[in-house]
Amino acid sequence: MSQVALLFAGQGAQKVGMGADFIESSDVARAMAAEADAILGFPLTRVMLEGPDEELTRTSRCQPALYLHGMIAWSLMRERVPGLEVVAAAGLSLGEFTAHAAAGTFTFAEGLRLVGRRGAFMEEACEATEGAMAALIGGDDEQVRALAAAADVDVANENAPGQIVLSGTVGGIDLAVARAKEFGIRRAIKLNVAGAYHSRLMRGAQEKLAAELASVALARPTVPVICNVAAAPVADADEIRDTLARQVTGSVKWTASIRHLVDAGHTRFLELGPGKVLSGLVSKIAPEAVVHSVEDGSGLDAVVAALS
Repeated sequence: MSQVALLFAGQGAQKVGMGADFIESSDVARAMAAEADAILGFPLTRVMLEGPDEELTRTSRCQPALYLHGMIAWSLMRERVPGLEVVAAAGLSLGEFTAHAAAGTFTFAEGLRLVGRRGAFMEEACEATEGAMAALIGGDDEQVRALAAAADVDVANENAPGQIVLSGTVGGIDLAVARAKEFGIRRAIKLNVAGAYHSRLMRGAQEKLAAELASVALARPTVPVICNVAAAPVADADEIRDTLARQVTGSVKWTASIRHLVDAGHTRFLELGPGKVLSGLVSKIAPEAVVHSVEDGSGLDAVVAALS
C-alpha cells in the first residue's frame, strides 16, 4: 500500500459546483454537508453548488466551503482505500485547518466552527482596512524581501521558487508593483482580492481567532502536520494554537513546507480540493514528487485505482 502526505487547498481554489458529484453520489458526503449547514447557520452547501460566484468568493463563505470539500474528499478516499497509509499532512493557509482535522487535532465539527469564525474575522478585517496583494514572478527571496521593505508591505505567500506574494496597504502594494523591476523582479501583478491577507492588516482577525482557539480542546495529531509559519511539524496543543493564530498575519512558507516533506523522504502526495493548484506548486518546488489530485468523482476514481 502506498504512503502519502495529504495536501489541502487554500482560499482561491473555490469554484461554483465544487463537491456536486460527491454530494449527489454519497450518503457520507450528503450527511457532512447537512451537518455543515446546521453548524454554520447558513446554506453553505447551496452556495457551493449554485453560487453565485461573488457569494462563494466571500471570505466567510469560501473558507468553510474549502474545508468542507477537503474533508468530504478525504472521508470518501478513506472509505474507498481504508488501508492507505498517511505519513504527514499540510495545507495552504486555510488548508492547514483541514490538515489538522484530517490528522485528528480537532473534530470535523469543531474545525468547521473555527474555520467559519476565521473566515468571518478575516472578512471583517478586509472591510475595516484598505489592503491589496500582488504576485511577484521571477524574483528570489532576497530581492522580494528588499522590495517589501522598501514599500513597507509584508511577504504573504512563498508559494514556489520565483512565485511570491506581497500583501499590505493599497499604496504600499501599488508602490511595490511600480518598483518591482528596480529590484530584479520580472513581473509584478496586482491581484483581485478583497484585502491584505497574511499581513499586519489582519491583526484584528488574528487576535479574535487566538481567543477562539484558546477555548478549543486539541488532540495530538496522528501524523505530523506542517505549519505554514515555520514550515515544520507542530504537535503540542499550545504550539498548534499559536501557529494557527499567527498564520493569519504571517507568511505562508509553502515552498519550505514541501521541501521539508520531500527532504524527509515523502515524495507521494494526495491533493484534496478543487482544481490542481497545489499540484502545480509542488511540481515547481520538487519536480521529483508525484501528486494525485482528488477534486471530483472522476478524480477520486482515478486516484483509488492508482493507490489501491
